[in-house]
Parts: sequence; C-alpha cells; structure tokens
Amino acid sequence: MSNDPPGPTPGFLVWRLAMKWRVAVDRALAPLGLTHAQYALLASLYGVQRSGAQPSQRELADHTGLEALYVSKLARTLEAEGLLERAKDPADSRAVRLSLTTGGRETTRRAIAVVQRLLEQLTAPLGGPAAERTEALVRDLTALLDASLDALLDTPPEATEE
Repeated sequence: MSNDPPGPTPGFLVWRLAMKWRVAVDRALAPLGLTHAQYALLASLYGVQRSGAQPSQRELADHTGLEALYVSKLARTLEAEGLLERAKDPADSRAVRLSLTTGGRETTRRAIAVVQRLLEQLTAPLGGPAAERTEALVRDLTALLDASLDALLDTPPEATEE
C-alpha cells in the first residue's frame, strides 16, 4: 500500500500559487520597469516609511523574507534608477538605511494600485479581497508563516521502508 497522498500536497499548491503570483506581478509591473522582488522591497519600504521609520537593508530583508544580500543588490539597482536612497547609519557604520525618493514614492503608489487590481483578480474565485473565504485564507496562511520550521529543519527525515 502506498503512502502517497491522493492529490497535490499543500506544499506543492503553495509553491504553485507563489509562482503564479510572482509571474503575474512581474508581468503587471513590467510597464513600470519593476520586477516582483523590486516591488516587494519598494512596497515594504513605502509601508515602513509611512509609519515614520527609516529601515535598514537588514530590517527590510527580515520584513520581506528576502536574503540580505539580495536586498542589497536590489537596493543598489533601485538607487541607480533614482527610486530610493541608501545612506550609512550614523549609529552603526555597518548598517545602510533606505528611503524612497519622491519619484520612488510615486512609482510605488502606482505599483501598489496595479498589484491591488491583480489581487482582486486573484481572490475573485473566493469572493474578492474582503470576502470571508479570503479572510480565512489569510488567517490560515498567516498561521503557516508564523509556525517555526527550525525544529523540522534540524531533524533529519526518518527513513521509511515499504
């Protein structure tokens, strides 16, 4: 008797949805000259700055889930495009603080509007962004994201024999 699941696993479905979303965002933001990763950084920076903070590259990496080295590369590219500014942190010479330029804020606002329309399309099968099913999905995804995988990553998989 096989232990194979009868259909796609939750992990596979999450991965496929993430890929579908990334491709859709890349395509939708191409006219603005942005990629999904650049958008994630800019939109996160926009949100953090609206709360009055000026985050470091490391703080944005933690917030977005992107690798710190990748955030540094993205920030350099976005700086070269005039969308954000990088500045040494006066309190920590190793840290770099990020802030959006005026053009960066405008581009980010436009990109957020594009992604918001895309989100409406993505959640339409569930009833839209404010629907009960979408809210339940958000709660479930948040619970999965909040769960630590550290214990699982430190434990070698058990060998199974049939």
